[in-house]
Amino acid sequence: MSRTLNDNEEAPICTEVDGDSQSQFAPYSDKSARSALVRECDLLWTPSEQRKNSSNLQKYMNWLASEKGVKFSDYNELWDWSVKEQSIFWESIWQYFEVEASVPYDHVMGGDSMFETRWFEGARLNFAQHLIRYEKSQPDNIVIKSYSEHRPPIALTWAELGEAVRSLATALRAMGIGPGDQVVSYMPNIPETSIAMIAATAIGAVWAAAAPEFGVKTVVDRFGQLAPKLIFAADGYSFSGKVYSRDAEISEIIDALPTIEHVVYLPLVGSGDVAQSKNEYVLWDELLQTTAPPREDFCFEQVDSSHPLWVLFSSGTSGLPKAIVHGHGGMLLEHLKAQHLHVELTSASLLFFYCTTSWMVWNSTIAALLAGSGIVMYDGNPLFPDARKLWEITEVSGTTVLGASPSLVTRMEKDRIVPRDEFDLTKLDRIILGGAPATPEIYDWFYRDVKDDVVVVSQSGGTEICSGIMGGVALLPVYAGEMQARMLGFDVQSWSDEGAPVVNEVGELVICSPFPSMPLYFCNDPDRSRYYDTYFNHFPGIWRQGDLFKLNDRSGCFIYGRSDSTLNRHGVRIGTAEIYRTLESIGQVADAIAVCVKDGTPHASVILFLQLQAGEKLSDIEHMIAARLRAENSPRHVPDQMVEVPAVPYTLTGKRLEVPLRKILDGQDAAAVVTADMMLNPSSLEWFLQYSRG
Repeated sequence: MSRTLNDNEEAPICTEVDGDSQSQFAPYSDKSARSALVRECDLLWTPSEQRKNSSNLQKYMNWLASEKGVKFSDYNELWDWSVKEQSIFWESIWQYFEVEASVPYDHVMGGDSMFETRWFEGARLNFAQHLIRYEKSQPDNIVIKSYSEHRPPIALTWAELGEAVRSLATALRAMGIGPGDQVVSYMPNIPETSIAMIAATAIGAVWAAAAPEFGVKTVVDRFGQLAPKLIFAADGYSFSGKVYSRDAEISEIIDALPTIEHVVYLPLVGSGDVAQSKNEYVLWDELLQTTAPPREDFCFEQVDSSHPLWVLFSSGTSGLPKAIVHGHGGMLLEHLKAQHLHVELTSASLLFFYCTTSWMVWNSTIAALLAGSGIVMYDGNPLFPDARKLWEITEVSGTTVLGASPSLVTRMEKDRIVPRDEFDLTKLDRIILGGAPATPEIYDWFYRDVKDDVVVVSQSGGTEICSGIMGGVALLPVYAGEMQARMLGFDVQSWSDEGAPVVNEVGELVICSPFPSMPLYFCNDPDRSRYYDTYFNHFPGIWRQGDLFKLNDRSGCFIYGRSDSTLNRHGVRIGTAEIYRTLESIGQVADAIAVCVKDGTPHASVILFLQLQAGEKLSDIEHMIAARLRAENSPRHVPDQMVEVPAVPYTLTGKRLEVPLRKILDGQDAAAVVTADMMLNPSSLEWFLQYSRG
C-alpha cells in the first residue's frame, strides 16, 4: 500500500516538551511597532500578467469565450453571470471538467424555491470515481505524503492509492456493505482514513468521521444520530510527543451503537493484540490483502446525484450537533469548481492544510484530489515542540499550497519564528487562511516573514456547505485583511436587519439563490423543519449563514465574527473581531474574549475578559485599552467592564467559545451549552463557571 520516504525527505523527530494548551493561541507580545505599518485594505500584492494568463480561472474564461460565446472583462462580470445564469454556469462546470456519469441528467435545476432546489436530476455518477481518476494519467506520481509523531513518513502514488481503494471496496462489498449503508470512522489524519473514505463512498456507502481525540460521549452524540453498519477504528493517536490508546473508548463506542455489525481495527500505536481477543474485529491489513479487480474492471457504484455522500457535524459546543448530509453530485460540482478555479490546484500542486478528520477541512482537503493535486497529512501537534513543526513539514514535503488558521500565525509570532530565514520555501506558492477572520497584520506577517511573492488568500465557508463561500481569485490583487471576492455560483450579499442589501456596511451574510452544495437534509429531521429553521427562517426563503459580513465597493469581503455572538451596544451591532484586532496590537494582552450579557435593564453589558502577559496588571493598562478601542474603532467598542482571566476557552478548531460563554454567564447550565470534549482547553472554563456563580 505504501512506501517509506527517502531519508532526506523525513520530517525531524519530535522531542517531548511541556505543552501548555492554554497559551497555544496567545500572540507574540511585541506587536505595537508592526501594527502601524499596515492598514485594512492596503495593497500588498498584485499578480503579474503572466500569472493571470496561466491561471486555471483564465483558462476557464477562455473556454467560455470559445465554446459558449460569453466573454467577460473582469472577475466581477464573471461572478455576476455565474449567479444570474445559474443553470448555464453550473452546466458549464459539468462540461468543462468532464464529469463522468453513467446516465446523463435530465435538467440542471428543478424545484419551486431555493429551499426545494434539486440539482442534475436523473444523473447517475460517483464522487469517489472522480477522486482517483488521475491514477490513469499519472500512476507513478506521489499523491499523498503523510507525517506523524510516532511512525516514519509514508508516501502513496496514485497507483498505490487506487489499488488500496479497490481492495478495500471489494472487501467491504463482500462484508455486505452497499449503497446507503452508513460507515463511520474513529481514526486520525492518516492515509488509511482517506483510503477508507474513498472506498466506502466508491460503493455508495455514506461516510461520517469523528477524530480519535473525541471522548466517548462526543462520538456517540454524533454517530448515535446515524445507524452505522461498520466502524473503522484506530487503536490510538499521537499528540505533543505522547501516545494515547483508544482501545477502551472503542469498546464503549461499539457497545453504545447497536447497529454496528463490523469493526475494522487498525493497530496504529499498539501491537494489535486487542483485535485477536475480539472475534468481531477485522484487522485493516487483512482487508487490504483482498484481491481487487483491475482499474478498468472495477465498478464504482453509480448513484443518483442526490444520493448521500457523507455526514458532517456542526461543532456541538452547545447541544447535540447537527448531522448535515451532503450529496454526491453537489459536492462533486462544488469542489471541481472550488479546487480548480479558486484554490488554483493542478497536478503539480501539493496541498497541506493541518486539520483533524472531524473538521470539514479534512473532507475539502481530500477533494483536492479532484484537481490532480497531491496532499500532505500530519498526525500530531503542529505546534510541537514549537510552531517550526508546521514549516518543517512544509519544507520537507515540498508543499506548494499551505493552509493555516490565523491562530497558528499568532503562535508563530509568539515563538519569534521567521520562516523565510529558517526554511527553504522555494516551492511555496499560496497561503490559505481559514477558520477565523484574518487581520491585516496577519497578511502582513506572511509577506514580511514568509515570502514576498506568495499569494495570501483568506476564505470563509462552513460545514453546511463543505467549501468556501468567499475566497481566492487568481486575477485579483491581495489587500490587507480582505477576502478577494465571492466565489463563483454563490449569490452572496450583506443584508440589513430589514432585509435590504448594503455595501460598505456590516450586515448579515446571506446567499440569495440556490447552490449545489446545499445540504440534502439533516439526519432525524424527516420534514426538514430543523434544516429550514436553521438557514431559511430569519429571512424567509433566503439562506442566512450566521456571519457578520461586509462587502466593499470593489466586492472585497470581510467577516467580523458570528452574528449570534454580536455585541449589541444600544441597538448598534459590533463584531467581536474588531475588538480583537485592536487588542492584538497591545503587547500587554495575551488573549481576550468579549461577550454581551444580560444586566437586568433593557440593554446588555459588554464584558471584555483579558488574559494578560506575565507580570502585567489590569489596573495599569485598563485606561489605555479603552482609549485604543475608542480611537481605533468607536466609543461603542469600549466594554462596560474589563475582567482579568487566567485563560480564554477555545474549541478544538481554534475558535473562541463566545456563544456558550454568553449563555453560561446568562445563567444557563454549562452542561447544556458546552461539551468539554469539543474544547481545546476544558480546564479554562472552570474560572468562568465560578465567576458566573458570583
